[in-house]
Amino acid sequence: MKIFTKMYDACLRWARHQYAVYILGFVSFIESIFFPIPTAVMLAPMALAKPSRALWLAFVATVTSVLGGVAAYLIGAFAFESWVLPWIVELGYQETYNRALDWFAEYGVWVVLVAGFSPVPYKIFTLTAGALGMAFIPFLIASIVARSAQFFLIGGLVKWGGEQMEHKLRQYVEWIGWGVLILGVLAYIIYNIAN
Repeated sequence: MKIFTKMYDACLRWARHQYAVYILGFVSFIESIFFPIPTAVMLAPMALAKPSRALWLAFVATVTSVLGGVAAYLIGAFAFESWVLPWIVELGYQETYNRALDWFAEYGVWVVLVAGFSPVPYKIFTLTAGALGMAFIPFLIASIVARSAQFFLIGGLVKWGGEQMEHKLRQYVEWIGWGVLILGVLAYIIYNIAN
């Protein structure tokens, strides 16, 4: 059963669609506010489909993600109690939100930098930054640095690896997919045991 190969091939087909860059921008924007699927899931196959445009796609993802982060910051600043907090609770992000509050109290703007680059849900930190009234300019700078680092790393690796990388990745996509899934489950279990 080749689940990840089928998903990978479907992503590559979507990535070659004439409106793919607009879809990438839209997904990147809403992922910074509420969408659960990370932008990298779409950026990587799009860049693999067109390695010569990998850095342009990384730029599009960065700009739209940061704009989405700004929108989330504003939503957090003006509608957190009435709209965002009930949504966080309903989707099961309450524990993540409480952790975000603790991290903001301890690390300040560095949290946005880490969340923007890592697989931690960036949307929770953009909304929380607005709700806590974090200074906007440091928030914006941290978002730009973190999101561009993540997306240009992906785009740069794909541009560097080119078509050969696409063939190698497809060859090992099942191993990679199952490995990432297993690591994610293990990380979740270890995290819950530690807390």
